[in-house]
Amino acid sequence: MSSDAPKPTPPAPRPSPASIAPVAAAGPTVTATAAPTSDAASFGRVTDEGVVMVRTPDGEREVGTYPDATPQEAIAFFARKYDELAGSARLLLQRVTQTDLSTASGQQQLAALRTQVAEAHVVGDLAALDGLVEQIATALAVKGQVEGEARAAAKAQAAEDREKLVVEAEALAATAPERMQWKSATSRMRELLDEWKTAQRSGARLDKDVESALWTRFSHARNGFDKTRRNFFAKLDQEHGEAKATKTKLVAEAQQLSTSTDWNATAGAFKRLMGEWKKAGRASRSEDDALWAQFKAAQDAFFNAKDAVVAAENEEFEANLKVKEDLLAKAQKIVPADGKVKDVDAAKAALRPIQDAWDAAGKVPRKDMDRIERGMRRIEQAVRDAEQNKWKRTDPEITARARSMVEQLEKGLADVQKQLDKAVAAGNDKKVKELQEALAARSAWLEQVRASAGDLDA
Repeated sequence: MSSDAPKPTPPAPRPSPASIAPVAAAGPTVTATAAPTSDAASFGRVTDEGVVMVRTPDGEREVGTYPDATPQEAIAFFARKYDELAGSARLLLQRVTQTDLSTASGQQQLAALRTQVAEAHVVGDLAALDGLVEQIATALAVKGQVEGEARAAAKAQAAEDREKLVVEAEALAATAPERMQWKSATSRMRELLDEWKTAQRSGARLDKDVESALWTRFSHARNGFDKTRRNFFAKLDQEHGEAKATKTKLVAEAQQLSTSTDWNATAGAFKRLMGEWKKAGRASRSEDDALWAQFKAAQDAFFNAKDAVVAAENEEFEANLKVKEDLLAKAQKIVPADGKVKDVDAAKAALRPIQDAWDAAGKVPRKDMDRIERGMRRIEQAVRDAEQNKWKRTDPEITARARSMVEQLEKGLADVQKQLDKAVAAGNDKKVKELQEALAARSAWLEQVRASAGDLDA
């Protein structure tokens, strides 16, 4: 063989997996189910120089070499790499469409997959692989839209929920202090703040301007509520202090009166103290209860002593009542049933010893006092009226005035009668009617005066 003859090229070393462009699965490492190798292999061929080529819509391109292997083995090797890459793409599509994989995570894995596809040295249907990649991109776009709508709905709901918290806080802050149930309202305001923090921590995030506006209102309502609460209880403490001071004085006065035996005056004083107690308002619950216990103890001490004395007096006065009832029965016989006493002197003489005995009999029980005294006053008044009437009948001046009036009325009546006769004679009917009415009125008046004068003469 001539020294100028070409030497055979030594076989290239068999490539290790690291010498082939790596294909990494998108997401967790899984064993992809490869498509039939023959399908992928149909897109490749091996040149006479041992270079593996892949057919694409834009023409063939070089994939790599696989020394010390048959063309079929070389193509099968690069076809398996295609199947692994396609399996990773199909797995990612399944995760995007069938699991709760987030759009952001899916986009990251899709970006890695695009890089792997772009750099892959594989034999297979690259156009189909590109289509699968775009299918994943479309699925992610749809999923992103759905997630966006869900986020928008969650954000709207979160804003509505926050608005409810704000409105309730504002309603509590606007409640009139005197109508506020402070214990439950304060507890509820704390709960509203806790609910706000929970929503802010774990709920959907609001737009910054929306959340800021809501928080400003919520914070203003809380601050207003706290200020009103402080003012209310400061005023209440002041009122409690004033009520305590007033009631302390009333207790001291009641304790001084508790031993008094001036029953009527002291009972009136206690009535006055009770009125002042009600007007004084309330101290704090514990202080007010303690002061009331002292006041009531002093009041009870007085009235219990008074009741004991009254009970003893009533027992004594029952006997007096019996005496006065007998005296009243005797006095009632002095006045006739029609109430007109005929013999005033006899009535006065009969009544006088009864009155003396009445005064000597003493007091009767309080419950019977008005009844028994009123009965005696009626008898005495009847006798006084009879005496007054008698005096009127015997008074010369009154009798003279009565007779003079009778004479004047009789003269006036005669004058009216003359005028009536003239009117009748003249045929003046209108005048006749007027004079007849005047004559009737004067006649009636004359009869009354005559009757009174007759009584005086009797």
